[in-house]
Amino acid sequence: MLSGYFSLLVSFKPYHNTEQIFQSGLGNVTLCDDAKLRNFLHILSLCVFAVASVLGVFGNGLVIWVAGFSMKKTVNTVWFLNLAVADFLFTAFLPLSITYQALNFHWPFGRLMCKLNSTVNFLNLYASVYTLVAISVDRLVSVVWPVWAQSHRNVRKASYLSLCVWAFALSLSLPSFVFRDTESYGTVIQLQHFRHRSMTITRVLLGFIIPFSVMLSCYSIIIHRLRNSPTLAKRSGRPFRVISAIIITFFLCWAPFHIMTIVELKRFDPNSQSETLAHVIMVGLPLATCLAYVNSCLNPVLYIFIGQDFRDKISELSEHFREVSLTMNGK
Repeated sequence: MLSGYFSLLVSFKPYHNTEQIFQSGLGNVTLCDDAKLRNFLHILSLCVFAVASVLGVFGNGLVIWVAGFSMKKTVNTVWFLNLAVADFLFTAFLPLSITYQALNFHWPFGRLMCKLNSTVNFLNLYASVYTLVAISVDRLVSVVWPVWAQSHRNVRKASYLSLCVWAFALSLSLPSFVFRDTESYGTVIQLQHFRHRSMTITRVLLGFIIPFSVMLSCYSIIIHRLRNSPTLAKRSGRPFRVISAIIITFFLCWAPFHIMTIVELKRFDPNSQSETLAHVIMVGLPLATCLAYVNSCLNPVLYIFIGQDFRDKISELSEHFREVSLTMNGK
């Protein structure tokens, strides 16, 4: 999987001529000089992707089961369910990307799966970040206009808003389906992405800068309001901690990736070539992408360690399965 979602593997993959990346303006620097480092990053990426896939499918599947079928339906469970579905879809498709990288960047799944894989990956990014925007606005309304929120904030409206988020995320993901393609280099089929620069800038703006500006504005107002109202702060404490942890984690995991994708664009500028830039991209982009992948399996961990309601429900289910197991063994 490549720049359809992460420009990582676009720049991290070896070119048909493996020295091509560093031949433009970089003197005698070649990929051979960094073979051990590149091999380490390659293996590290595969390990991180595999762990993220297994933990993400299991953890987010558990959240979907608990939030969707076991817990009382609330506005917050609707938000958590949306985040879990987005991350579950992403981690379920991760084996395709793992296979692609394990085969030395050969894509064996065909053109349609190439487009679908990239579209699902984009969908995860946009659905997750705009669900977090919806959560931030929801918390702002609950804190600043509590009386209005009490009479108008409900599960049905949250569900409608979630559908709008998914529709918007899908519309932002469709260009990836259109422009994503494969290209053959002898016996190797590598993923290509047209309009790379415009797609990258659009992704950074719509997938990071704009939504996080909205979130930052919302939480600045919320924090100011809670400081002036101890009673309100106490009542909002638990959900505020969980949601804040999710947003902060998302930011920390994704900020390095978006920064590196902007830096990576300099690779295509003949006037900006340097040995330092080449090494920054070679090392920074794979590591930043690993961090972004890991985010998809972290939310279930946050729910368990910070969310008391979710932790209690997990304990209930564990106890129930233990009793069923003992009953079956007794027979």
